[in-house]
Amino acid sequence: MTPSLPAAVLWDMDGTLVNTEPYWIAAETDMVHEFGGDWTHEEALQLVGQGLWFSAGVLQAKGVTLDQDEIINRLTNRVIEQLVEFGIPWRPGARELLTELKQAGVPTALVTMSVSRMAHHVADRLGFVGFDAVVSGDDVTNSKPHPESYLRGAAALGVDPGHCIAIEDSMPGIASASAAGAVVIGVPFMVELRDAPANVIWPTLEGRTLADLAALFSTVSTT
Repeated sequence: MTPSLPAAVLWDMDGTLVNTEPYWIAAETDMVHEFGGDWTHEEALQLVGQGLWFSAGVLQAKGVTLDQDEIINRLTNRVIEQLVEFGIPWRPGARELLTELKQAGVPTALVTMSVSRMAHHVADRLGFVGFDAVVSGDDVTNSKPHPESYLRGAAALGVDPGHCIAIEDSMPGIASASAAGAVVIGVPFMVELRDAPANVIWPTLEGRTLADLAALFSTVSTT
């Protein structure tokens, strides 16, 4: 039997498509230090995959005396500055897999907690039109791990979320995609994904192909 293709593939961005988590951590660290506080690597890892407004509240509790929108704006500006300075750090295998999906005509959506201008800054530099829809953190009321962002991503493509594959690197992201009903691939980067509600954990996307996605989707959809 020929494996079935998913109706769509929904992609997380930070840590999954691009290696931007170190940029976010550097921006957070600089901001907390500016206001006289300390920010440890362990504290930074607790924010991986979380919504920016949640993260802004944590930074306020660490002594940053700015409103949440200003915190998000300044962090986003700093990350984009690093992307401009150093280029887009694509995660291994991600752009290659996305290219194959587009060539095969499989719909795709970018589902990220970064704000829209950051999401489009990255998506516009793929070198091709990689996504049929973009759902960003300022498009949703409820951030990951709530399923709203993945439900919106599937809806934007006109597909059932249960017929989609989602690719994620964080616990909140995996929880969000799983709650939306998607088949979830966890690809760990900055944080371990032990006990994450993913259907499968792949150490990397490098070497992964559309055939791998189809085989996974067929296996899960028939169990």
